[in-house]
Amino acid sequence: MSEEYHAPTLNGFVAQTEHEMRPTVLISAFEGWNDAGSAASDAVRRILNSGAPKHLATVGQDDYYDYQFTRPQSRVTAEGRVIDWPTTELYRMDNPLAPADLLLVVGVEPTFSWQRFCAQIVEHAKAENVHAVLSLGALLADVPHTRPVPTVLNSDHPKVQEYFKLSASRYEGPTGIPAVLGAEFEKHGIPTMSLWAQLSHYVAQAPSPRVELAIVEMIEELVPMQVSSQKLREDASAWKRGVDELSAADPEVAKYVQQLEQASDASELPEASGESIAREFERYLRRRGRSRGEEHGPDFEI
Repeated sequence: MSEEYHAPTLNGFVAQTEHEMRPTVLISAFEGWNDAGSAASDAVRRILNSGAPKHLATVGQDDYYDYQFTRPQSRVTAEGRVIDWPTTELYRMDNPLAPADLLLVVGVEPTFSWQRFCAQIVEHAKAENVHAVLSLGALLADVPHTRPVPTVLNSDHPKVQEYFKLSASRYEGPTGIPAVLGAEFEKHGIPTMSLWAQLSHYVAQAPSPRVELAIVEMIEELVPMQVSSQKLREDASAWKRGVDELSAADPEVAKYVQQLEQASDASELPEASGESIAREFERYLRRRGRSRGEEHGPDFEI
């Protein structure tokens, strides 16, 4: 190949800033309808556990949640019984591998006052110098667990579409808080992108480490960043082995999985173009570097 290939990253949308604070990329996930198998919210928590995040704010509590619909959780600790209320938390975290830090938003999809909820998050994001937004989601789909986890990137922002070679989502109908929050960011001139991963509907229970891993790997490429994921890889392999054993033990389930495999294989015939080969090779080099503990600088400078 005559030219070195560089995969597009969200850093391409981190503009030069005169603010003393480093620019940030916001990554969000919400438990609930948008979070099959808890894969998206668990991916954000995985990022938080891989660094030293600073807690910035809590959004939610009594103003936004119906506790009969989203009940608080009771647990026993060494200090006594604790009640965990549904909330949304905001954290800032350094990202030494990129010219932008991270603003991580993780919580429970609210029940009430979505517009006010989103406006409050946007207010915090603007105060933290957010230049780009990546929202995460996971959904149940007719996909086999034996094939790579399907992921889809979409954006309604024309420049993001052009830069990443994406299209806008064609979905119309009932929607979740990621779409509402994304629309609010776009109104304030902050470009957004959504990443959705698909979970086999017959293994919908949380956790879903294999789908979480697919999300984490995509985040590492888009931001870029490094997430401690060796334990997650082991859990994903163990999860797949367990589902393989369960499906093999039931002839009807095994037949159904085989039908899904055939449909999946028939619909995925990627072209081996020079650009796609270069992209896959770039991903291979990045993952090899992470496994060796090497540090990689940003793909694009501010």
